[in-house]
Amino acid sequence: MRDIAVFSGTAHPDLAAEICAHLGVPLHPVRVSRFANDCLEVQLQANCRERDVFLIQPLVPPVQEHLVELLLMIDAARGASAGRITVVLPHYAYARSDKKDAPRISIGARLVADLLTSAGADRVLAMTLHSPQVHGFFSVPVDHLHALRELATHFRRYDLSNTVVVSPDLGNAKEAAAFARLLGTPVAAGAKQRFSDDLVKISAVIGDVTDRDVIVLDDEIAKGSTVVELMEHLRGLKVRSIRLACTHGLFSGDALQRLSDQGGVLEIVCTNTVPIPAAKRVPKLRVLSVAPALAEATRRIHNGESVSALFA
Repeated sequence: MRDIAVFSGTAHPDLAAEICAHLGVPLHPVRVSRFANDCLEVQLQANCRERDVFLIQPLVPPVQEHLVELLLMIDAARGASAGRITVVLPHYAYARSDKKDAPRISIGARLVADLLTSAGADRVLAMTLHSPQVHGFFSVPVDHLHALRELATHFRRYDLSNTVVVSPDLGNAKEAAAFARLLGTPVAAGAKQRFSDDLVKISAVIGDVTDRDVIVLDDEIAKGSTVVELMEHLRGLKVRSIRLACTHGLFSGDALQRLSDQGGVLEIVCTNTVPIPAAKRVPKLRVLSVAPALAEATRRIHNGESVSALFA
């Protein structure tokens, strides 16, 4: 088996360092420089020849900057004769652009997948893609992990005898149902219609939530508009308490503080797939680590073992 070499871009070096700590391998340095004309240059500062190279880079703001940086890292590894190049994408931001729901718009999820493979990626390791069809946009193998186990372990600390898991929309209902099975609770879902990036309308909540403790589960929270709209309905249905859970805690602008200030919210739980600045954090926030899961998947990919066995 080829030797392993792990590199990180500038998007989330703390997560990359934690993954390497679990693997027991060094995180090799990467030099990112900028020319006078604003173009980037990337140099991988460790030998890649015939090695199993893993490049860790979530696509987080500034997304376009980090995407180009990742493409250059892939190209540098390919030019250095890497044996195999695996892109570790804890967060694939363009996954939300997965369909043509208006005239003459781009499908960014497919385009970025093509860019990654054209640059030289041989494999992708992703975490909680926004929709299942994004997996099929890649022409190389994709190992798709989710963070339901980590989230379930956290919530099992509580009394769940009167708890229901609620999905903000029907598109995430399958994931919410799987999460509810892990917790042994019923599941409900919101009937949502989106009019723009920050304007949504939930007409009803399908399922019994009255006088229940609610865990709202979504794949990501950015502005929080959907969750705020859902919580208005939940409070109208007289729920006892609300806990928010997601894999990708993007929390753009003042979203985290706004969610924390909502009535009935006891806790906001996310994972560390994306970095959350200390200045944004609130007392109700709990951040769980997915580094052990990503490290184990990386080890299995390197050793040629089953990654799907992680979900057994």
